[in-house]
Amino acid sequence: MNVRELRPQDNASWLRMRLALWPDSEPHEVDDFLAGRAREPLAVLVAEEGGSLLGFAELSIRNIAEGCTTGRVGYLEGWYVEPSARRRGIGRALVAAAEDWARAEGCSEFASDTEIDNEASAAAHAALGFEEVERIRCFRKVL
Repeated sequence: MNVRELRPQDNASWLRMRLALWPDSEPHEVDDFLAGRAREPLAVLVAEEGGSLLGFAELSIRNIAEGCTTGRVGYLEGWYVEPSARRRGIGRALVAAAEDWARAEGCSEFASDTEIDNEASAAAHAALGFEEVERIRCFRKVL
């Protein structure tokens, strides 16, 4: 298994996995990133084995992240591993590579989030050394 940066020829596999993670995401977001038109993510790493993509990590840098004290925080915006490939260390390898990316970008902190009821994601984060720092509920109002 190899973790590497996303390549243009990975677009169909990345899109399929993104839609599995975020069913409401827009297909044009993949095209926008690959064309350099996307503000976020800043980087996408993929896990590849035998020519197939098994997972991805979408990364950004935030100036504010809950529980962090610095103004430049590497952020795991999205993290997905194909269900058939889980519990094989692929998620761990993606996060380790993401942390290396953040360090190379000058970050000394790395953060992430998950929905408040996603216990599987919370457990996966904890297993990789993340500490839960806050729970929030977000609101919106149409004006």
